[in-house]
Amino acid sequence: MGYRYYICDVFTDTRFGGNQLAVLPDARGLSDQQMQQIAREFNFSETTFVFPPAMGHSRRVRIFTPTAELPFAGHPNIGTAFVLATAGEFGNIDPTITVTFEEKAGLVPIEVHKRPGKPIWCELAAPERLSVGKTTAPETLAAAVSLTPGDIVTRTHAPQVASVGLAFLIAELTDCGALERARPHMEGLGALISAGMPPDVHLYINSADDFDIRARMFAPLDNIPEDPATGSANCALAGLLGHYDEATDGSFHWRIAQGVEMGRPSVLEARAEKRDGVVTNTWIGGASVLVSEGVLEVD
Repeated sequence: MGYRYYICDVFTDTRFGGNQLAVLPDARGLSDQQMQQIAREFNFSETTFVFPPAMGHSRRVRIFTPTAELPFAGHPNIGTAFVLATAGEFGNIDPTITVTFEEKAGLVPIEVHKRPGKPIWCELAAPERLSVGKTTAPETLAAAVSLTPGDIVTRTHAPQVASVGLAFLIAELTDCGALERARPHMEGLGALISAGMPPDVHLYINSADDFDIRARMFAPLDNIPEDPATGSANCALAGLLGHYDEATDGSFHWRIAQGVEMGRPSVLEARAEKRDGVVTNTWIGGASVLVSEGVLEVD
């Protein structure tokens, strides 16, 4: 049986940048095993499978890496909304609509913006409030990413677990040089797991150029040596930075560059809202471009 698929690049307005995504807009009839095999065949960081809604919302979406299913992820939601909107699945967009995807982590609302002369731009609201987990020593984090403890900045926060639907270990580095030198180290990542930490590491620096933040994300134990654009990690980062901001109330925004070191530059727009000292909402948004489409034959 043939299943139509689309491939798009997410968090970019230029083909062959951003993060690749395969989307099957009608995955009815596929088993869990078949979806996992298809995700392994595409071998992108994620592939999405779209189904009719189970709870009356826009669509039900399942997200697979080459090795496992995820409860939530950023660029798969942005890219799936873009693909469905481009294919006319949501009808007329003039100029903005809101759709809601049902996922294992919960409901994911996404605003879809049609911009004259520019690619469709989508922004999702995280399905969960920020949860902040335990910290680890700079020495432990440094060993996992081939750096020295002096490359880790702890002024705002120690390397710390944060999640808005998917957990990451987040750490600030000193400068671009440290960010460029970072490499995953399997033995060090194993030590993180032994300490009860997620092995997916999101590194960032505060930037003073066209971007507020420059970031990299490593998840080799999930078959993703490095990810060119990680919406869920940057959404969690936005929540974490809002959490540590001295303001009791406020709205915060960051323009984030990722994927530069991989030759797949990405641009992500992250937001967080804080009320009475608590981060209440986080968002991540960006543009996408269509690369190809075709039919996948499944026995």
